[in-house]
Amino acid sequence: MSLFRDRGVVLRTMRLGEADRIVTLLTESHGKVRAVAKGVRRTKSKFGSRLEPLSHVALLGWQGRGDLDIVNQVEVIDTFRAVREDLDRIGAGLSMLEVVDQVAQEQHANPALYRMLVGALGALAQANSPMVSPAFFLKVLVLEGTAPYLDGCVSCGEEDEALLVAFDLLEGGVLCRSCRRGRPLSPEALVLMRRTLGGGLAGVLGEPRSPLTDEVMTVATEAMEIHLDRRLRSVRSGTLA
Repeated sequence: MSLFRDRGVVLRTMRLGEADRIVTLLTESHGKVRAVAKGVRRTKSKFGSRLEPLSHVALLGWQGRGDLDIVNQVEVIDTFRAVREDLDRIGAGLSMLEVVDQVAQEQHANPALYRMLVGALGALAQANSPMVSPAFFLKVLVLEGTAPYLDGCVSCGEEDEALLVAFDLLEGGVLCRSCRRGRPLSPEALVLMRRTLGGGLAGVLGEPRSPLTDEVMTVATEAMEIHLDRRLRSVRSGTLA
């Protein structure tokens, strides 16, 4: 076994025996890591509470010979307390963890995904923006190489914005009135999605919750579910259930 240091965000945990826990993290340099934290469920454990979902930590561990590593030491970088203490925000935060858990690969570094997750959780902690999680979903699709085409009809090339009325990730993006399938898309939602992926994220995150942001959330969620080929439980248990 070899010793390693890294930073990571706790994605989920699972009980192991009477006192231990299996912790899944997205790390900066080792990709997704599954590790055993021994004794963390004992009341006298020094770092049990530090290894909870959403925690951003610095860790010292041993790389195991099998599927599981071992956590030796943990220091908290950020708990994102404002996210944990707000029902809306924690739902959005957990949905991003669920997406990352599905797209990240074990022992394959993806520093861009790590930075995106830490940045999104930080933005969510600063303000309860309804656009943090849908923007995150859309940007993950870009990172995965499945960015939706938003500049014109993905089927026939029609660029008249008044005629772009639908969205279908299976087709690759937006569709015109003649080619439409998938779900309807309003012109305002198309503009907001373009701003999200076109460098206007700061302004997008300032959008108050409205039917428009709810529409983009629905579109982004369904696009991510199509990409993952599974439903997002953390989203569907809330307002989109």
